[in-house]
Amino acid sequence: MTDQTPAPVPDGATEPAPGEAEEQRLPATVPQGSLTADRFSAVPSIKANAGLTPQRSAGIVRQSAAARWVGFLTVIFVSLFIVGYWFYELGAPAGISEARLHQEIDAQQVTAVERGYNLYEANCARCHGPNGMGPDEPDAAAKSAAGQGYIGPRLNAQEKLFAHLNEAYLRNVLTVGGRYVCGNAKSAMPVWSDQGNPPGPLNYRQIDELIAFLRAPSTETFDVKDGSTNEPVIDPATGKVKTFTGWNDPGYKPGPSATPFPDCYLDALTGGASPSGGPTASVDPNAPTVTVTAPTGAASSGFDPTTLEAKANTAFTLVFDNQDATSGPHNVVISDPSGAAVSMGDTAFFSGPAKRNYAVPALPAGTYTFVCQVHPSTMKGTLEVK
Repeated sequence: MTDQTPAPVPDGATEPAPGEAEEQRLPATVPQGSLTADRFSAVPSIKANAGLTPQRSAGIVRQSAAARWVGFLTVIFVSLFIVGYWFYELGAPAGISEARLHQEIDAQQVTAVERGYNLYEANCARCHGPNGMGPDEPDAAAKSAAGQGYIGPRLNAQEKLFAHLNEAYLRNVLTVGGRYVCGNAKSAMPVWSDQGNPPGPLNYRQIDELIAFLRAPSTETFDVKDGSTNEPVIDPATGKVKTFTGWNDPGYKPGPSATPFPDCYLDALTGGASPSGGPTASVDPNAPTVTVTAPTGAASSGFDPTTLEAKANTAFTLVFDNQDATSGPHNVVISDPSGAAVSMGDTAFFSGPAKRNYAVPALPAGTYTFVCQVHPSTMKGTLEVK
């Protein structure tokens, strides 16, 4: 509160004449010693409470206390938020929670595997099989009999996934094509990457997703997603979401005497060893034999003969004489009238000239088919069991 008392007029000064403009007066100076402190101070009653009533003073005190509490609680909240966000980003100690970045990486990996599954089913399954088993698929014989056999090698064998089918190798094969595998410029394996020459249909992201699926661990289960809507696919038979598991067993270790998987899968098949390591059935030396030959150029000319005969309800030995050393490896499998494969031991591909004997169990009378799973459209025939 200020003092409104007019300043004193110095001695000898005259009052302005009536009508005289105030701004024409010269400013008067007041000697410093003539002023007292009391003139610029409030009266004691005002000084005591700054002009506030007791109720107003109490209200200010309450408001100040409340403001201090609000500030204190704000500091506590901000501190807890910072600590919580720290653990959210970096993970809580002792493995209580995982870092957000790691969670996001895992989520993106799952998405990549699920998209890679759709890419594999759309582009790769027709040659390597829907389960990556190639010629060892359960319906391989029926497909071969219909001229739609799986001509690609097995992909889900652990000895291949352990080190051979690594990310760099798969990327090179998808970019260059089958000639990278065995040096065959006429390989049926096409170029898939759009960075290849000629360019393939898949871009870099799709190649990454396909590789993620091929390398997915067998210890994890993934949902089958619709390729257009990215929604889970429901199995009409069970009413549940369709799922699949990866192929790569993280705990697999080759035996102490195992050798690395060869660069060319055809080398692994030479000598009768199947990609899956299937056992060879025991052959009865006293059983009747039926012989079929793959002559030179059999990939084009087919088996010789194309019609075989066997006695009904009598086990026999099928002798496969592979004389072809020029048009690739061959094998022979027999399918019953329903299209199911006949169990006859290890039917892996092998290169000629060489022979393999297969123990065929007693078959009921009927018309059976036999094919080479590598060349099912040209190497096929009929087995009449009478």
